[in-house]
Amino acid sequence: MHLLPAPSPAHRQCMLFTLLLVAAARGADAAEVAIQPDVVYGHKDGLAMTFDVYRPDESNGGTILFMVSGGWFSSWRPPDQMLPMFAPFTDAGFTVIAVRHGSSPRYGISEAVGDVRRAVRYVRHHAADLKVDPERLGGLGMSAGGHLSLMLATTADEGDAAADDPVLKASDRVKAVCAWVAPTDLRPVAWSDPNHEKQYENFPGLDITQAVAAEMSPLLAVSADDSPALLIAGDQDTLVPIWHSEKILTAFESVGVPTELVTIEGAGHGFAGDDMARAVSETVGWFQTQLIAE
Repeated sequence: MHLLPAPSPAHRQCMLFTLLLVAAARGADAAEVAIQPDVVYGHKDGLAMTFDVYRPDESNGGTILFMVSGGWFSSWRPPDQMLPMFAPFTDAGFTVIAVRHGSSPRYGISEAVGDVRRAVRYVRHHAADLKVDPERLGGLGMSAGGHLSLMLATTADEGDAAADDPVLKASDRVKAVCAWVAPTDLRPVAWSDPNHEKQYENFPGLDITQAVAAEMSPLLAVSADDSPALLIAGDQDTLVPIWHSEKILTAFESVGVPTELVTIEGAGHGFAGDDMARAVSETVGWFQTQLIAE
């Protein structure tokens, strides 16, 4: 049996970032939410790939797919323990789908991207069963999860009509994404770059060639048909410097894709207190505009 190693300090830092959002949300008066756990959206090496669905009683019709990823390491927690994290979104009427992908180091970034793209296809193909509107899907993630959300925004397609698997016939396009502190160009952080900083060696997913790094860089995949994106970044982030968000903002703007950048002044790779409250508020407002407003 293959066992994943214990998370590195860098992985734990990314997990802590996610837990900060949980703490920020605990004060919210949570809406009544039905949880549908462990929906199997595919299989890999005989293992099930799963997501959890958080469905508020009073839905606004929008669905947010949250990328459960830190350092391209995707962890599991009991769904009821994760519910407070999603309270700002379910309270606003959004259904939230927490998507887990094949985890680093056993699976690489390319496979993680393929997994979350399949998850979107599955949701669209099974929209009626999941009680979601297939045309009101959004993607959300932090750090590596933000990278995965931006890959959904920039590399989606309409599906393969000739595929034997009906899920693969469905589109993996989302209507909008939000990416917090997201790496957008993997070339300088990949281990194959002789000038990469030592800190990136805490992330086994970055043990990739420059060709793969380029293929997995949303910055290099920007085109006019991409999904609108909200970028949120701290201007003192030393792990994923704000230039990652600034460069893809410029690229999106150059081809006419609606994009906004929210800069959290003085923040690093993680937010707390008022900074966290602002980031959450901006994210909820963005999805209300992009997924709900006509």
